[in-house]
Amino acid sequence: MVLLSLVASHSNLDLETVARLSEGASQVASRVLEDEVPVKGAVVLSTCNRYEIYVEAESHQDVHIARDAVVSHVASATGLDISEVTSALQTKVNDDAVAHLFSVGAGLDSAVIGEREIAGQVRRALIEAQAGGTASGSLIRLFQTASRTAKDVGTKTSLGSRGLSVVSVALDLAADLDEREWREKNVVVFGTGAYAGATMALLKELGVTNISVFSQTGRAETFVETRGGVALDAMSLGPALLNADVLVGCSGGGQQISGADLANNERTHPLVVVDLALSHDFDPNIDALDGVHLISLESVRMAAPAETADAVRSARQIVDEATQEFAVSLRERSADSAIVALRKHTMSVLEEELNKVRAQHGCTAAAEEVEFAMRRMVKQLLHVPTVRGRELAAQGRADEYAQAIETLYGITVEDKSSVASSPASSSTGAECPVDHRLLG
Repeated sequence: MVLLSLVASHSNLDLETVARLSEGASQVASRVLEDEVPVKGAVVLSTCNRYEIYVEAESHQDVHIARDAVVSHVASATGLDISEVTSALQTKVNDDAVAHLFSVGAGLDSAVIGEREIAGQVRRALIEAQAGGTASGSLIRLFQTASRTAKDVGTKTSLGSRGLSVVSVALDLAADLDEREWREKNVVVFGTGAYAGATMALLKELGVTNISVFSQTGRAETFVETRGGVALDAMSLGPALLNADVLVGCSGGGQQISGADLANNERTHPLVVVDLALSHDFDPNIDALDGVHLISLESVRMAAPAETADAVRSARQIVDEATQEFAVSLRERSADSAIVALRKHTMSVLEEELNKVRAQHGCTAAAEEVEFAMRRMVKQLLHVPTVRGRELAAQGRADEYAQAIETLYGITVEDKSSVASSPASSSTGAECPVDHRLLG
């Protein structure tokens, strides 16, 4: 088993390219698994400034096949040329993929270092993959460990205490452009997703009471039921725009607010437009209008405060330790197939001998004592090879262990899914009223 990630983010691409990769690519995970390729699972992590796909391939030889399958489906979903997608998506394998996700979840790879919103997005990515049936066991463990690592960074370093986020930095910039109190402002929020929810919560903390929400999907009514505010529809959006002091775009639904939509607004105060949508809720040229100020994700990235070196160093140490622990556990699991094969072989031999005892002595106390002793002996004999197998796997030598098992015992090490059921679990002694499997 091999973990790999294909990464496109603000760290290596412009946000326009990231947005193009994200469009229509949400179903890539399921489509890859539908192909006849050696891929066991896939999880998509898509945020306002990154598009990443995590995949579990069956072996190192299958990494290129898995990557090509993902690239092909991203290109098909977005309409981009395969060469463009190939050059845009960076590939990270095993330890590098693990370290990257843990850094992302901890906010160390964010435009705003230490932001806490990304941790929630990592959790939701896994939940969505599980709901869609695309998350393999290894990917579930990877994302769950990433969430725990993010929590450790948040509680053990000063990064978690500052409460910074893309939304908070954007609203700070908005406040600088219009020095009136927030409670005096009319705000319109576009979208009903995670960023919209975070925006609503922060606006309430700032004292804003007049908040309206618009969603092209028609979910605004449900959204405001639990968060407050007024739901807008297509008819009421126009008047709300004319009375707005701040517009916050968190939707990215494809339909942009243009300069013409705001041209008739006779403003006595600046109109601040905050566009947090990767694919833009507002025409990027909208700030050409008099009195309109546009804050984009690029603006937020440039304005994000630098964190102290000590806090970042502590956070990276936590991430590095978590990465090493997970990498060791990942390598240890690579010996599972060989260990299961050895156990299957040994228990098969044991059951043959026990059947002879049962046939000769029946269900007597003496037979039970013999069976107990034989099971205890086999358990002791398997202990050292099992421990040694995991130690070798942790050193990256699982293949050597599997080869030794095949050479010494003449057994074939198969995929563990095909050897999970051993003869020890069969009911060979069903005619006897004593369950011999429970002995020892």
